[in-house]
Amino acid sequence: MKKLTKIALANLVLLAASQAANANDTTVYLYTWSEYVPEGLLENFTKETGIKVISSSLESNETMYAKLKTLGSNSGYDVIAPTSYFVSKMAREGMLKELEHSKLPVIKELDPDMMDRPFDKGNKYSLPQLFGATGIGYNTDTQDPNKLQSWADLWKPEFANKLQVFDDPRELFSIALLKMGQDPNTQEPKVLEQAYQELLKLRPNILAFNSDNPAGAFVTGEIDVGLLWNGSVRVAKNEGVPVDIIYPKEGTVFWIDNLAIPKTAKNVEAAYKLINYLLSADVSEKLTLAIGYPTSNIKARERLPKELTEDPAIFIPKEVLEKGQWQVDVGDAVELYEAYYQKLKNMQ
Repeated sequence: MKKLTKIALANLVLLAASQAANANDTTVYLYTWSEYVPEGLLENFTKETGIKVISSSLESNETMYAKLKTLGSNSGYDVIAPTSYFVSKMAREGMLKELEHSKLPVIKELDPDMMDRPFDKGNKYSLPQLFGATGIGYNTDTQDPNKLQSWADLWKPEFANKLQVFDDPRELFSIALLKMGQDPNTQEPKVLEQAYQELLKLRPNILAFNSDNPAGAFVTGEIDVGLLWNGSVRVAKNEGVPVDIIYPKEGTVFWIDNLAIPKTAKNVEAAYKLINYLLSADVSEKLTLAIGYPTSNIKARERLPKELTEDPAIFIPKEVLEKGQWQVDVGDAVELYEAYYQKLKNMQ
């Protein structure tokens, strides 16, 4: 967990108190990834329901977890968007409300292949929204894809101070572990120490840690090579950027971003309405068209253009799916991941 300063903590408490005071039947607080709320998406919900949505940008699962843990009943959030392995962690720690499926009619539209996953059997605590995979993004005008076929290629000296990586310990350790031929979900301290040593060798190549909007650095031209998610490729392409993605030969990691209701939610009924709205066919179609991640809504998927659904960078090919692995909860080992990660990140 990232440590919060006393000033930052005080600000969070004041924010939470303000949210709690303002929460009523006409306001719902959403905590999700910034890319997941394109312009107009939440305003339409307000027009349809009369409920105002106040959205906060989620920078990382670790930050979200820290805020909810620190603020407890004062967090103020009604709907959150944890990634797969954090659903199981937060549910295990009693941080999520059990869902009443009778209040979520949208369930019947969701892809069975994205439901009932190991991180939340029976979808007791979450519903899937978007499917993601991690790869090596590159500018097609400046980079040779033949030199980016392995995770090990990111360690090449030619990329000194040029790479973007995710601001996420599990994601970063996954590429080192896959490079080493190890399980990206390992809980073994010795293996994690070895992965840390590998990442120390990569550190001189890292220019930026960015999980909030990784496509942005490609759009502005600050980055030509680095970690990207499949949806980020779509975001960059929508901006006219010559970018593509490679899923390395060692395999990659897959995840699902989900919608859940914190145990401390103040406006639960509005939270159910917002989840139904965000996962509906119309909204899911718009969201995938805007940001590229494959949607969990089957009806929405059927409406999408072939240029999107047949793009192997975004809708993952079978051969990539067969070689990849799902991110899962690593229990108490997550603290070791985080400790090593903070040491690595704070190096100059």
